[in-house]
Amino acid sequence: MSLAGPDAAFWRGKRVLLTGHTGFKGAWLALWLQRLGAQVTGLALAPATQPNLFELAGVAAGLDHHVVDLRDAEAVARVVRDSRPEVVLHLAAQALVREGYREPVSTWASNVMGTVHLLDALRQHAGAKVAVCITTDKVYRNHEWPHPYREGDELGGHDPYSASKAACELAIASYRDAFLKEQGLALASARAGNVIGGGDWAADRLLPDAVRAWQDGRALEIRRPEATRPWQHVLEPLAAYLVLAQTLWTDASAAQAWNFGPLPHERATVRTVIDLARSAWPGAGVNYAQRIDGPHEAGWLALDTSLAQTRLGLAPRWNLAESVGRTLRWYRALHEGGEARALCLADLDAWSGVEARAAA
Repeated sequence: MSLAGPDAAFWRGKRVLLTGHTGFKGAWLALWLQRLGAQVTGLALAPATQPNLFELAGVAAGLDHHVVDLRDAEAVARVVRDSRPEVVLHLAAQALVREGYREPVSTWASNVMGTVHLLDALRQHAGAKVAVCITTDKVYRNHEWPHPYREGDELGGHDPYSASKAACELAIASYRDAFLKEQGLALASARAGNVIGGGDWAADRLLPDAVRAWQDGRALEIRRPEATRPWQHVLEPLAAYLVLAQTLWTDASAAQAWNFGPLPHERATVRTVIDLARSAWPGAGVNYAQRIDGPHEAGWLALDTSLAQTRLGLAPRWNLAESVGRTLRWYRALHEGGEARALCLADLDAWSGVEARAAA
């Protein structure tokens, strides 16, 4: 997402605590941090799906891996104390809307108290200088209005996942103002739009559901084809998190909430994303629902990312068509015998411009 991209000189040798490194986004970020030369400690639950990117890409080989539940305050504090992080990137969460409906209590416990346990451990660890906590674009009280949400708009959330992430924003702001600012730790939150990319096998996510159906020769069932979201390739928000952390290292005024997402004209409906995906997967079938079923989900959501563009110099490198195409090619290549780690590193090289520089 950054025009300049993460700075390898900054990350080389940095002690980084990454929570959620066994998840989809976390595994990608762990690989990127390893490539940048950071000393990474990972704190997370065991991978939630089979298959999963963490195991397929051999992510554990390049970091200090800890299986810890964020709801266990003592275990979280112990990892923070032992790893002595300089930078903390907090991605661990219960991240699925429908799972939040099924398990609301554990969703609130993981997302809110898990974040509080981490922040309180940092309050007791004087060495950390920067922390970025990842929430979601769904933290806003969604009025289904026609303009994108800005960082100062009202927080809320209809479902347990969205509401628990909005509550995280309050906890983050409280710890920043009451404790961490005074001890010299710059703490920011990051609200990213819907993320796509190879290596996601979570349930109830659009492209993973599509890949599962099409690999099995089935038509994909779509519940809400006109739902609109700010879709982006996984490398875009991850780059933004890294650039934000770099900025916080020298500029504590950046310790606030940030939106990260595609440019306004790139937000798209589920139907548009699936049409792009079908063009990359010959013979793919789709059945669009004639009625909407299931729990409530927002119909329209968009982020205003002008603050990140003007203050952090961030702009997406890959448009929607490129992002969807690369995602589907990743899954097809893996299905045809490709190696997950190599596929991820190839996408990292392409995003970073290594391919272009090699051809020049």
